[in-house]
Amino acid sequence: MFWIGCHLSAAKGYLAMGKTAKRIGANTFQFFTRNPRGGSVKALDLEDIAAYRAFAKENGFGKILAHAPYTLNACAADARVLAFARQVMQEDLERLAHLPEAMYNFHPGSHVKQGEEIGIVKIADMLNCVLTEEIQTKVLLETMAGKGTEVGRTFEQLAAILARVERKEQMGVCLDTCHVFDGGYDIVSDWEGVLRQFDEIIGLESLCAVHLNDSKNPLGSRKDRHACLGEGTIGHMAIAEVICHPKLRDVPFLLETPNELEGYAREIAWLRTIRKGE
Repeated sequence: MFWIGCHLSAAKGYLAMGKTAKRIGANTFQFFTRNPRGGSVKALDLEDIAAYRAFAKENGFGKILAHAPYTLNACAADARVLAFARQVMQEDLERLAHLPEAMYNFHPGSHVKQGEEIGIVKIADMLNCVLTEEIQTKVLLETMAGKGTEVGRTFEQLAAILARVERKEQMGVCLDTCHVFDGGYDIVSDWEGVLRQFDEIIGLESLCAVHLNDSKNPLGSRKDRHACLGEGTIGHMAIAEVICHPKLRDVPFLLETPNELEGYAREIAWLRTIRKGE
């Protein structure tokens, strides 16, 4: 089954997101758990969640992806920022217990001159703090472009975090095509080789979602600037190879391209022509 969607605004609720996704040809979607630059959340609407779950089942929706706010830095140097990150992640995961169809994605964080090794330890320690038997949501580390002091640019860094997490069955990875390309992985000339590296270092069984984006910058730029599909340095041919790889047939693909709904609809329609019959 081809699971394809995009990032939608959660302002009007889950059912509204589901209906919007269906209208533009999607059967999954991503949303921010709260304001991407803020901290507070509105009360859960359990009726809306129940209505969405019924709608999703009726329309054959796949796993959806909840995205943590950008302000969550799980390896911050400042104790207050670190405490905020822990609080946000714990709150988000407790709320997502009402939405078992969702996975939870977050940017590992920036070590802010503490060093990569300390950053890795802090991220794993936070995950060990918030992941309990009561929490069933799958949590995904996102591959990063490596700008500044970001942790997660290399597969080795992500593997090091995963190795320190106690509840490994609750962890996975979201691969962002723009991020890995900007981070130095040549998915244009050697997508097969990049996937092989991922499998050897992390394991393809841990690849649970893909952010499908083109890039405005060249390979290894470490810039993280998304482009619409086919309008960047990755290009249509490489994107087609990504979505058609036989080992990723059941992985959800989420667009984070700089688009409005009409643009997402065009991209989804094009992607469906590539994955014919699905």
